[in-house]
Amino acid sequence: MINNTLKTKMFSTDDYGIENAKVNYQLPPEELKRIAIANGQGVEASSKALAINTGEFTGRAPKDRFIVKDEITADKVWWGAVNIPFESADFDKLYDKVTTYLSGKEIFVRDCYACAAEDYRANIRVITEYAWSNLFAYNMFLRPEEGELENFEVEWTVINAPGFFADPETDGTRQGNFSILNFSKKIILIGGTGYTGEIKKGIFSALNFELPVFKNTLPMHCSANVGEDGATALFFGLSGTGKTTLSADPNRKLIGDDEHGWTAKNEVFNFEGGCYAKVINLSQENEPDIYGAIKEGALLENVILDADGNVDFEDASITQNTRVSYPIFHINNIQRPSAGRNPENIFFLTADAFGVLPPISRLSPGQAAYHFISGYTAKVAGTEAGVNEPEPSFSACFGAPFMPLHPTVYADMLSAKMKETGTRVWLVNTGWTGGAYGTGTRMKLKYTRAMINAALRGDLKDVEYQKHPVFGLEVPQSCPDVPSEVLNPRNTWEDKEAYDQKLESLSEAFKENFSKFEANANEEILAGAPK
Repeated sequence: MINNTLKTKMFSTDDYGIENAKVNYQLPPEELKRIAIANGQGVEASSKALAINTGEFTGRAPKDRFIVKDEITADKVWWGAVNIPFESADFDKLYDKVTTYLSGKEIFVRDCYACAAEDYRANIRVITEYAWSNLFAYNMFLRPEEGELENFEVEWTVINAPGFFADPETDGTRQGNFSILNFSKKIILIGGTGYTGEIKKGIFSALNFELPVFKNTLPMHCSANVGEDGATALFFGLSGTGKTTLSADPNRKLIGDDEHGWTAKNEVFNFEGGCYAKVINLSQENEPDIYGAIKEGALLENVILDADGNVDFEDASITQNTRVSYPIFHINNIQRPSAGRNPENIFFLTADAFGVLPPISRLSPGQAAYHFISGYTAKVAGTEAGVNEPEPSFSACFGAPFMPLHPTVYADMLSAKMKETGTRVWLVNTGWTGGAYGTGTRMKLKYTRAMINAALRGDLKDVEYQKHPVFGLEVPQSCPDVPSEVLNPRNTWEDKEAYDQKLESLSEAFKENFSKFEANANEEILAGAPK
């Protein structure tokens, strides 16, 4: 427990324009949970985790994420639909409104940091309106020792006020909710949304700008683990592709499940101190590590509980994006510290709902850069309003909403590192086989794990490969513990003509999506496109 002298020394609301607030500094998880329940903002699940509802927003709002356009960002940020500019003067006025709103309230303050590698550490202060938002910060960021707090120098400040709503007519926002990054003042201002993911993604976005520009380090939206031999593996993928599930391997130590940096010294380090996992359809059998991490200290979001406090993980009546956050030490098999050496294998995960991509294929550096910039997966019926048939979905660098620089900046860094280190890159389809969504079936998890394990062991190094006729990928013709017919998707379709049509349709979607990047892509990357 932090003593009162240190609390007074470390934090003064006067520094932020927040007047007469009751400050709760560095409260432990059990106290934050008690306060949230006492305030009627959450309940205790049977697992002892705190369960809360984030309100109207159960996911990120990318159209309401802004970056202040100033002398630091004006010529570097890739402005557009992803990185929306915001006026400095509007930020200052909105900041004053938020701090006035928080004045006189009970607020929660946490000092923490991002980046497990000491040379890249970024100290963070998180100021939240709600206790459970502060619990999320405790879970997700790295936790300094009490002795480190005495001389804690804040680099970034996050101010989170879900109960404050902007006025779009006067505040420069699109609607009442907002998340705004100010690189000159190093402040992330969040309001009008209780979705906790905005807190962590705000810091991720900041690091995605600063690390490449100032520290020659590639930031990555990926999970990472390490084998007994010390070999690191990275897993890139959008939501629903299996990034968290496949990196939580009982035979490998988890470095982290979402955000990492790859340094010029060829070290991989975790940005975070916790995990933020989707729990829709979670089962103890398929994902024992995540299931076991839901205990005292964990924070469940937007799940449905029965009368006894048991979670119905199949109930998506609030959202498909049900979540849990927990500190990384809730996982037994973790890497300490959260860092590893140069990765030997990288896996791009895609849930291809069209069922035409191979379940595993090997990529050249140019193809790797092309697919990295593309960031493909597919939306299926029911995941979003208005989605009735599978739709291709592209998110540059497998994390476009968090990437302030042009995607080719990150892709060029990845290609250079592949060539320098000899890292192998694999495209893994965790989606459909034997037909598209609605006709075929989802790829069995045991097959995907077997293919990934074979790649990690080097079992696919000397097997026969065939080049995919359209995407040009190298497809292995055999893999231990996987039926050979599964490896070639066309063979799993009864209607071969229908397969060819879906394949052609998907390749055209890739080309259309990539057209906006062509002007900034080199010849090697362009050669990675489907034919």
